[in-house]
Amino acid sequence: MSRRNPKGREINGVVLLDKDTGLSSNAALQKVKRLFFAKKAGHTGALDPLASGILPICLGQATKVAGFLLADDKRYFVRGQLGQITDTADAEGKVIKTQPFEHLTDEEIRNAVDHFVGDIKQVPPMYSALKKDGQPLYKLARQGIEIDRPAR
Repeated sequence: MSRRNPKGREINGVVLLDKDTGLSSNAALQKVKRLFFAKKAGHTGALDPLASGILPICLGQATKVAGFLLADDKRYFVRGQLGQITDTADAEGKVIKTQPFEHLTDEEIRNAVDHFVGDIKQVPPMYSALKKDGQPLYKLARQGIEIDRPAR
């Protein structure tokens, strides 16, 4: 009778997971790891819990190529609400300011969005999955802690 390895089995490959909103990248990774009973797994870069999208999850030997996937070009699609500012800079926050936007033309909106296309540097929001000393910034922000964040 064979016994299961309590640390998981050797399985190699990449799972392209369509991560839904509300799930952290680590929670998604752990679910896939348990599903495949994989000994080793990692993802190629965290998506914020509010973000949905493809999250490549590398299993076994494929974790060695995760860095190459992380360095590759990415595409982002955005959906937002014009005329509102929230205290968290995302859809979950409390609206702290509203302003009219009806005067903006489609062309003006497209031109504004175009400033976010290509290689850009920006200061990440506190409500993001980036980590400081192993702690996601959004967890620090929920505790009322704000830290300096260099543009990246």
